[in-house]
Amino acid sequence: MSAQFFGSITAMITPFKDDEVDYKAFEKFIQWQIEEGSHGLVPSGTTGESPTLTYDETKLIFELCTQTVKS
Repeated sequence: MSAQFFGSITAMITPFKDDEVDYKAFEKFIQWQIEEGSHGLVPSGTTGESPTLTYDETKLIFELCTQTVKS
């Protein structure tokens, strides 16, 4: 069986505050995306400032996204 993609799959932004990733705002953005009916989320893509994030920031963004979607 192959996976099928459908609906809205959002390339997410990464919010910043005072030159740091704003994880609280990111979590709220994830929740808003879900509430608005997004079928998939793409954190830290080309609109998510991935080239400027450290490995640890990127890892935390993915972990936060996964945890928020599961809750």
